[in-house]
Amino acid sequence: MAKYSKKNNVKETTQVVNSYTGYDHYIAVDWSQKTMAIARIHSTQKDKIRLAEYESDVKTLQRMLRELKGTSVLVLEESSPAHWLYIKLHDSVTKIVVCDPYVNKSLSIGPKNDRIDAEKLCRLLYNGMIREIYHSLEKVHELRKYVSSYIDLVKMGVRLQNQNAGFLAQEGKTKHQKVAESDTEASRFIIQRLEEAIELYQKQKDEYVTLFGSLCKKNSMLKNLCSIPGIAEISAVKIWATMIEPRRFKTANKYLAYCGLVNYKRESGGRVYGVRRPRFSRVLKEVYKTAAIVVINGQNPLRSYYDGLIEKGHSEHNARHAVARQIAKISYGVAKTGTKYQAKDT
Repeated sequence: MAKYSKKNNVKETTQVVNSYTGYDHYIAVDWSQKTMAIARIHSTQKDKIRLAEYESDVKTLQRMLRELKGTSVLVLEESSPAHWLYIKLHDSVTKIVVCDPYVNKSLSIGPKNDRIDAEKLCRLLYNGMIREIYHSLEKVHELRKYVSSYIDLVKMGVRLQNQNAGFLAQEGKTKHQKVAESDTEASRFIIQRLEEAIELYQKQKDEYVTLFGSLCKKNSMLKNLCSIPGIAEISAVKIWATMIEPRRFKTANKYLAYCGLVNYKRESGGRVYGVRRPRFSRVLKEVYKTAAIVVINGQNPLRSYYDGLIEKGHSEHNARHAVARQIAKISYGVAKTGTKYQAKDT
């Protein structure tokens, strides 16, 4: 929020930041497979911090949190077990926060161990200096597991195909040629193993495609996303699994930044020093970039939007990027309103 001060002849800006005030207990947990370090600050004793370290046991942690009298806020750093802990501990505290570890730069300063990290994280929470990462109890998080596993499978499949093509090139073959009797025993063995692995990959990939198709038929939100030009079933699942809840983005521009489709302006002293790329979801950026290519090669209202940009003198690259942003805006609107895409002048 900004206001103009006549007295100082300057524009004063007030920025609202994350605040976790009003709780009786501020707790941070540094979790690992073997140990859990716990730090706690009581609201009446802000200069005193309690530290403890135990063997990792979620039931013990639940019991300790429930024994605290009054309101409590708990912070965890985003990690592989973060969402599992979020679900397990959600009912044991008043509020649970999963924060962005990349923003906690102070954790990398000075000596480091689990107790020190928990202490620093607790102090950052108490002073409202953490950036929260969205987590919820919604079942849409199950889609994230499917999407993550599918992406890992595709990466593995691409690696196998590249490995197969490279090995065949060493043998003077193209990637379409099969093993022959004239090949050496080692070559036949390796090529057969690679072909078997690629065949298994194709079978598993087809199973994921069938699964995603089934999910899109049952889920109304996925159906709505599939109505957008350039967005097919796999892309729809990726979007919804990553977005989770559109209302966590205050504006469409915030969502575009999360997708990596816009940059921040770097400005100081009234001068602009180029742009800064925000941390973004690579999954969403790949989805919308691919969707833009599909749209440009087809006949639809968004293709007309692309043609209009080209006629105005925009380069193909910038016009294609603008189409990707437009598709992202549309998907944000579709997810927020819960309605199918309706073509209109863009």
